[in-house]
Amino acid sequence: MQKPYFLLLLAFATLLSSCGSSEPESSEIALNDEPSIVMRDINEIREDGYLTAIAIYNSTSYFLYKGEPLGFEYELLSELAKELKLELRIRVAEDIDDLFTMLNNGEGDIIAYGLSITESRKKLINFTEPHYVTHQALVQRKPDNWRSLPGYKLDDKLIDDPLELIDKTVHVRRNSSYYERLQNLAKEVGGNIDIQTVSGDKTTDEIIKMVVDGEIDYTVSDYNIAALNQTYYPILDVETQISFSQQIAWGVRKNSPLLLQAVNMWLKKIKQKSSYRVLYNKYFKNRKSYQRRIKSDFYSKNSGKISQYDEIIKKHAAPLGWDWRLLSSLIYQESRFEPQATSWAGAGGLMQIMPSTAQDLGLKDISHPDQNIQAGSIYLKKLWNNWKKIPDSVQRTKFVMASYNCGLGHVRDAQRLASAFGENPLLWDDNVEDYILKLSSREYYTNPVVRYGFVRGLEPYLYVKEIFLRYDHYKKFIPLAEPKKPAIASQ
Repeated sequence: MQKPYFLLLLAFATLLSSCGSSEPESSEIALNDEPSIVMRDINEIREDGYLTAIAIYNSTSYFLYKGEPLGFEYELLSELAKELKLELRIRVAEDIDDLFTMLNNGEGDIIAYGLSITESRKKLINFTEPHYVTHQALVQRKPDNWRSLPGYKLDDKLIDDPLELIDKTVHVRRNSSYYERLQNLAKEVGGNIDIQTVSGDKTTDEIIKMVVDGEIDYTVSDYNIAALNQTYYPILDVETQISFSQQIAWGVRKNSPLLLQAVNMWLKKIKQKSSYRVLYNKYFKNRKSYQRRIKSDFYSKNSGKISQYDEIIKKHAAPLGWDWRLLSSLIYQESRFEPQATSWAGAGGLMQIMPSTAQDLGLKDISHPDQNIQAGSIYLKKLWNNWKKIPDSVQRTKFVMASYNCGLGHVRDAQRLASAFGENPLLWDDNVEDYILKLSSREYYTNPVVRYGFVRGLEPYLYVKEIFLRYDHYKKFIPLAEPKKPAIASQ
């Protein structure tokens, strides 16, 4: 639908951009041109043992679906952290306008969000190797009767050339590449484009939804994001191109050259693998998967639910004294919320209870969600009472979880080993967890203080870590309690 002379306009824009100007390229520089106030490169990051990424909560980058954290950025970050042998921590930016300030303030080590590489942003951060290439597209709403209109009449109702944006109002976030592009486009077409800004806490998906709902007439989006939204909202038109192709990348602080080098080496390597293309297609090409996700009650943006068992979990987490989201994370670890799940050892149900334990707890139907979670919670409470000497509640919870996974006796063995080697037996982190790992080695499981012998220590070690990492995701996406509804005044 793009008219041929648009390419001439873009070529002219390139000529204009090469001319000097005393004004900043956009207000983005004035708002966010802050020097880095921390010195934290790859050596400091490795010393701490974790990589902190600043991410955005949206339908493609980072989100929760059926109890599992997912997203293009999230999955890539997980691979990057694995490559660098670091623990991944994610900080969600509540306001997209704050990304650069958060990075340079040291609130994260890397911006893991699809940033267009622009000259103004290069003054603020260093960009990584690009992930992919896209272009900016105008997002507009078709008329309500669009399905019954012949093609030529539908074309007449839509903007199909950037020149037609003169004197039109377009809504975008101020500190976005879209705002900058519209400013330049107004100069290129020789007319006024009324650029209205929306709050930085609104994602591109949410602004697109404003077009769908008729709250605004036009916005701008990267084409791959716009095209995905169009699959769910066919009333959208996203085919009017308003920019040349643009590279999309992540960003690091200017004083983190070694981190940049490490990330770029990894990116060059992973982009040559077929798994990278599969991952891109999963989030930006697989439209059926996107539609299923967006429609689901268990896509966290829709309802704030983790699973269909939330209410049951809340009921049984209360007497246990746990945050229901933590118990949910444990249940996901055990069964991925599949009540019919069974293990090779015969454990079954949502909390994977062994038949002997089920009998002791009076559990008659191991696959019944309510009965299974009730029995599992009672068993966790019993384990909790076995660890009364652990003063810190978080550490005590980790001992309980490890005991739930591999048995109380093996965790007691790890505790005795830790004590024998001069470590703190009342701390799980970096103390007893190290010795549960060692119990798979003959040198340690034959130690005189060990009573229960060999155990595959990697399982409880990862079990505890993964539950708490997932719980951290749940806390970002899911409120602890539903907001109270205002009382209805009596008539």
